[in-house]
Amino acid sequence: MKLETNLFDIWKDYYAKSSSFFDETIKENFPAQGIAQVLEMNLMYKKLIDESTEKYLELVNLPSRNDLANLSSLVVNVDAKVDNLEELLEDNSTNQLDQSGFKQELSTIKKDMKNLDTKMNQIITLLKAEGSK
Repeated sequence: MKLETNLFDIWKDYYAKSSSFFDETIKENFPAQGIAQVLEMNLMYKKLIDESTEKYLELVNLPSRNDLANLSSLVVNVDAKVDNLEELLEDNSTNQLDQSGFKQELSTIKKDMKNLDTKMNQIITLLKAEGSK
C-alpha cells in the first residue's frame, strides 16, 4: 500500500479545522475576547518564529536583520565622522593658504616701509642741507 501525502490537502484540512475552531470560539465568547485570543496566539506564533529564525541564523553563522541594522548604524556613524574630518582638513588647508597670503603681504609691507624710510632719510638729509645754507 502506497501512502501519498499531498501538502495542499493537509493545508486545506488544517485551514478548515482552525477556521471552524476560531469561528466557534468567537461565537461562544464575547467577540473582543475571541479577537484578543486570536491576536495573542498570532503574537506568540510570531515570537516563536522570530526566536527560531534568530537561533537558526546564529547557528549557520549568517547575520540577522538586527545585526545588519546595527552594522548599518555603525557605518552611518563612521561616515559622519569621516565627513567631519574632511571639513576640518579643508578648513585647515584654507587657513594655511590664508597664512601664506598674509606672509606675502607682510613682506610687501616691510619692503614698502624700507622704501619709505629711505625716502624719509633722503628728505631729512635734503632739509638739513637746505637749512645749513
